[in-house]
Amino acid sequence: MAVIDVHTHMISAAFLDRAIEEGKPHYVRTKTKAGLDVITSDGAPYMTLTPPMFDYDLRMRDMDAAGVDMAIVSVSGPTYWGSPETSAAAIRMQNDWMAAGQAAHPKRIRFLASLPWQYPALAVEELARACDRGAVGVMVLANILGRHLTDPEFAPVWREIDRRALPVLVHPTAPPGVKELGFDVYNLTAAIGFMVDTTAAITRMIFDGFLDRHPNLKIIAAHAGATLPYLAGRLDICFDTMPPCREKIRAHPSEYLKRIWYDAVTYQPESLALCIKVGGADKVMYGSDYPHNIGDMTGILARVDALPADQREAVRGANAARLFKL
Repeated sequence: MAVIDVHTHMISAAFLDRAIEEGKPHYVRTKTKAGLDVITSDGAPYMTLTPPMFDYDLRMRDMDAAGVDMAIVSVSGPTYWGSPETSAAAIRMQNDWMAAGQAAHPKRIRFLASLPWQYPALAVEELARACDRGAVGVMVLANILGRHLTDPEFAPVWREIDRRALPVLVHPTAPPGVKELGFDVYNLTAAIGFMVDTTAAITRMIFDGFLDRHPNLKIIAAHAGATLPYLAGRLDICFDTMPPCREKIRAHPSEYLKRIWYDAVTYQPESLALCIKVGGADKVMYGSDYPHNIGDMTGILARVDALPADQREAVRGANAARLFKL
């Protein structure tokens, strides 16, 4: 079974330049004290830039070295900025760049569409165009300029994704309240802020009845579900004892956690085992978070390869091949 990486990133230099220009002062490109090239979000370090983010040749080299056969690439941000015209034009440019990478490496690359989610009508248009260009799914950040993914304004986009039955990778960004929570120091945005963002987004989807309203969606919770596997029991007891948790759903949250998908981007075998226990071995897929500075193609694959035989091949690639119809 081929090894398929479902959580891995690329971004075009032209798109990033426009994001920095149009996204000021929210997004700023700067240097850390250690001399690393980073993007900050409202003053907090958000994304460290590395050369393979922009270069498919470097990606192929590193995939070959790690033993990864196919990568489903996506943009982890900065994504949502600019006027309707500039945002839509820039995201078209980025999706076209991804489509060109897929065309140049048809056996190795697939891509997830980025959308101008803050402009829902334009997002629906770009979804159709990107799918025509070969997108196999969608990337969405776990909050859209501080707004929840279940906000009714985004409903037209979700309805169209649901109609197409597309996989959607829910990927964190800086959560609202970074400064208030003190996440703007010690790289706490990356260390725990991203996990808060994904956990809150998916938990809200569950309690809001979102997954029942969109039964064809294939939601992928990034970073092995963030803290969701660890919190499954807490979500269930809240459902049992707190009426507001039962306003829109009738099944335990842990049942919904079996309906979503997960990548294997976690750094301890015990965490990966818990994710598989909560989500199911048929719902977890290899991912690397390459080429971010905490990406780990080789280490995560080694942890996947150490799984029991009845889980290993499913997580290495069989689940992804089924989900993305590869």
